Amino acid sequence: MDLANADCVLVMGSNMAENHPVGFRFVMEAREKGAEVIHVDPRFTRTSAAATRYVPMRSGSDIVFLGALVNHVLTNEADFRPYVVHYTNATAILPEEYVDAEDGGGLFSGLVRPDQGSGDGGEAPSGVSTTAMAHEGAGTHAHGHGQVHYDPREGHWGYGQADPAGPAFSIDTDPTLQHQRCVYQVLKRHFARYTPEMVERVCGTPRVDFEAVADAMVRNSGPERTTVVCYAVGWTQQSVGPQIIRTAGILQLLLGNIGRPGGGILALRGHASIQGSTDIPTLYDLLPGYIPQPLAGEEHKDLAAFLKAGTLPRGLWSSFPAYFISLLKAWYGPAATAENDFAYEHLPKRTGDHSQQATFATMLEDRVKGYLVLGQNPAAGNTNARLVRGALEHLDWMVVRDLFETETASFWYRSPGVDPLRVKTEVILMPAAASAEKDGTFTNTQRLLQYHDKAVDPPGDARSETWFMYHLGVRLKELYHGSSLPRDRPILDLTWDYAPNPEKNARFRLKDEPDVERIIAEINGYRLDPESGRRRQLQDFTECRDDGSTACGAWIYSGVMPDEGVNNARRRKGRPPTFPEWGFAWPKNIRMLYNRASADPSGKPWSERKRYVWWDEAAGSWTGLDTPDFPVKTRPDHVPAATAAGLDGIAGDSPFQAKPDGKGWLFAPSGMADGPLPTFYEPTETSERNAVYAQQDNPMVKRFDDLDGNRKAQPADPAYPYVLTTFRVTEHHVSGQMSRWSGWLSELQPELYLEISPELAHELGIEHRGWVTVETPRARVEARAMVTARIRPFEVAGRTLHQVAIPFHFGYAGRVTGDIANDLLALTEEPNVAINETKALVCNVRPGRRPR
Repeated sequence: MDLANADCVLVMGSNMAENHPVGFRFVMEAREKGAEVIHVDPRFTRTSAAATRYVPMRSGSDIVFLGALVNHVLTNEADFRPYVVHYTNATAILPEEYVDAEDGGGLFSGLVRPDQGSGDGGEAPSGVSTTAMAHEGAGTHAHGHGQVHYDPREGHWGYGQADPAGPAFSIDTDPTLQHQRCVYQVLKRHFARYTPEMVERVCGTPRVDFEAVADAMVRNSGPERTTVVCYAVGWTQQSVGPQIIRTAGILQLLLGNIGRPGGGILALRGHASIQGSTDIPTLYDLLPGYIPQPLAGEEHKDLAAFLKAGTLPRGLWSSFPAYFISLLKAWYGPAATAENDFAYEHLPKRTGDHSQQATFATMLEDRVKGYLVLGQNPAAGNTNARLVRGALEHLDWMVVRDLFETETASFWYRSPGVDPLRVKTEVILMPAAASAEKDGTFTNTQRLLQYHDKAVDPPGDARSETWFMYHLGVRLKELYHGSSLPRDRPILDLTWDYAPNPEKNARFRLKDEPDVERIIAEINGYRLDPESGRRRQLQDFTECRDDGSTACGAWIYSGVMPDEGVNNARRRKGRPPTFPEWGFAWPKNIRMLYNRASADPSGKPWSERKRYVWWDEAAGSWTGLDTPDFPVKTRPDHVPAATAAGLDGIAGDSPFQAKPDGKGWLFAPSGMADGPLPTFYEPTETSERNAVYAQQDNPMVKRFDDLDGNRKAQPADPAYPYVLTTFRVTEHHVSGQMSRWSGWLSELQPELYLEISPELAHELGIEHRGWVTVETPRARVEARAMVTARIRPFEVAGRTLHQVAIPFHFGYAGRVTGDIANDLLALTEEPNVAINETKALVCNVRPGRRPR
């Protein structure tokens, strides 16, 4: 909702008007108030049409465009200097051993590559290891801790010290920003080559368009004005996705747009609760509340080792032991005691890469026996979907829970070319309830939890995921009952007190549904009264303790149910500007993260126009239009003692309390596998040689080149001369597993099509609505040609480069069918979050249907 307060909106990596229309209404509200709305995208879309300025850009070149914006701000000293000096780590002086990518041909000091290397191009600078290990060590906790250091034995530098509980926390700084090794100067040198000329050469964006964007963002940032950046999977689903977002973070910090009304960076979510499934994650490497999943082996061999790795000396993560032990108490209850390390041994430990992409590779090796698929459709929705369907044939069994018989459920007899008699996989299809047929919560883009009640009964035997998981857990407990084997204790000791409420189920016809609000109560957390045995709900996460006296299923959600029977996610009272009584925003109902940055170092609003949170001297506390995201009694002039720990160790002028120094990180000394500063690498498949660095593509990307059926085109391969990107439309939902079963939606978008420019269509002899075949090294698919000026040729490196675009919503199941666009894509993993690359690859296009 805060988008309406922006003076400038940059939408990039997203077609927000079509894919996030509910949120886009606030962009339109900002425009009606006079805000500039800029859309940077390879395609001219409905977002472009609603913007005040559309800027074309080749897919996969985002870091060059954003890096040039950073360079523009630094070169022209257009940064919000007081904000930058006080609120970021611009003043920190880096160690002499640090080698930037500028000096390393695109590689940083300390970089050590994974087994599968970097692909084409680029030699490591002197002293850089290329051994088969992960940068910063396999699975290192992303937070880091302590003070800036460089350890040549480990091959990296960061915020860290031998003893994270040690008292020292000192970083050499230069508030004048003149020291040649201070972050500000390193930043200037790093981004110096990202120029308007480079933008024209690499992105294909006319210089005049780029300069208009740079001028608009600078003009609409500062004490009186703010700019917001909105992105979606157009950024994330790239081999450098997190580093694209990092570049935007650097830009917004330099302009002073973080923690202020109408500012920030908004990760647009394409589903009702993608944010919720990230907070309480369906991920292999995270536990609820962004706690890392422990590693097998010595690094996290016991609770003490794990807590030492994860605990920071200052800031919010200094309470890591309280968050984690409270989680263990929520899951294992009385079985989690100090004597047994609070059942730490019950937790599964990571032994390697267990992401979705890697799991399919493992299936092909016959090392996965069973697979549960809930609300997903990887046979059509995953990259290299043809390889995925082949992997599913190696399973012994698979359970699919969905509303309809999806491509995944029917792959064994409907997948093109499959022989059902040769598929050994036993597929069990279980009918699922739709969102309107079950109770629960959504957590949306702005971290807002909203509870929804069941509206109608699910049909027949359809049941919710909550029902499925609860009753599955009950049956497993029954099967293990009486076992004395230590390996069975994690099931037997699991708390499972979400039993159906007979009265509620009768009233709402819930069919043995577990009580969802009991689950929310456990997520919120509670303290157990040792005398009465009664639970007292926690008011917020600051009440979590590390002594086993509190249980909390997700520390960031604590406060959503602070008293028995009080569900703050149900609230529906609203008033602008923050709607504090509409639902519950994690953490602590804070509507804008880091909002202490909306006031100057002395605690006064930067301007009356952008006042939001400020220091009230008379009350001796922070106050304002929102819950302060800062210790409410910490004075603006607070200087922590050298031995101060926790939140007491955060200075009064340091708004970013999630970081151990309280600063926004222009330079990320730890936590990013592919380097502390964003660096442009070409996509894993590209028509271009890297014009910015010798290193061609991301050296840390996992490519799966050893898999049959996952071959990739070499850079500038003449057999695949065109850039290809995938996209989604309003009428269909992801791989179409719901929408293609709807007659109305299917009628609106009945066929797979390829967007192609009039120029390329003329060159290839393709007619509008005629058939075309799209080919990559993995597959061929056929589609109708959508000849449209919405997609335009680019002038890149002195030549014309054509791009085409295809939606990914079709498959062989449903009322309308079509070839699977994701068959064209390669299986890859970005090194930080293991996401696949879907937004920039190469292809060939021919008129006519594909060969049968």
